[in-house]
Amino acid sequence: MISDLPPLNAVRAFASAARHQSFSRAAEELHVTHSAISRHIRLLEEHLGTLLFERRNRQSLLTPTGRAYYQQVSLGLAQIADATQALTRASAARKVTINVRPSFAVRWLIPRLPDFMAQFPQIQPEVVTSTLAPDPSRETFDVAVRRGSSGWATSLEPNVLFADDLLLVAAPSLLKAIPVQAPTDVLRHTLLSGRTRSADWQTWCRLTGVDQARQQPALRFDHMHLVLQAAVDGLGLALCPASLLGSDLGSGRLCNPLPDLRMPLTRYYYGVPPGAAADTRVFIDWMFSRFQHDSCAP
Repeated sequence: MISDLPPLNAVRAFASAARHQSFSRAAEELHVTHSAISRHIRLLEEHLGTLLFERRNRQSLLTPTGRAYYQQVSLGLAQIADATQALTRASAARKVTINVRPSFAVRWLIPRLPDFMAQFPQIQPEVVTSTLAPDPSRETFDVAVRRGSSGWATSLEPNVLFADDLLLVAAPSLLKAIPVQAPTDVLRHTLLSGRTRSADWQTWCRLTGVDQARQQPALRFDHMHLVLQAAVDGLGLALCPASLLGSDLGSGRLCNPLPDLRMPLTRYYYGVPPGAAADTRVFIDWMFSRFQHDSCAP
């Protein structure tokens, strides 16, 4: 019973003194005074009704009762230490590793992570970026997000996360200098594109009936977040997935001159490998809630 427990600080002082066979060394270990150790052990002896140490000149030796008591107490303290360490490790291990493409990390995930961390401070998100198809045999992660369901490792089942559209965007200063009021007006501009989305302009022009000029100025970048930065800096027009625009439209850094033209894109999918962290579902549910929130935002 808890009511039968002796003073635990006194037990701790006794265990240290018994282990070192010295009140002075116990005081150093516990960062207290020699007299404090003596008081704790005297209190414990009074509680137990027996002597635990023989006091001699400059020496304190365990009595037979003290030795027997120390053997049992040391086991109990070790169990407490092990339980505490296991609990600490379990708390520290609450981490979810998210594998995403660089542009998705920069433009969608990272700006929203403060919301996840505020809601779930006990879970540590770790973001790793990759341009490869998700494969847990090659990379360690708890959840992967990619556009499309093809190319995934057989150990992963891709599940729909959210839909997306392609929008035409540009810096307000560029549109003021060279307005875009119809699809054919894009022929007056430099076209910006990403290496992984190099066919977007060709597809967009075909769907809008624009006969793209062969020698039209164009700039290509490795990732979409670089394309968007180039658009913000007024280097040209960009076709960008709505999911990656972040706050650029709301803040006025970019404008959508043809808001009625939205080209549906392949949906985003997520996959969870076997043995993923238990908190992975919490992160996935949060992603769904964030997408719903973003969809309802004005």
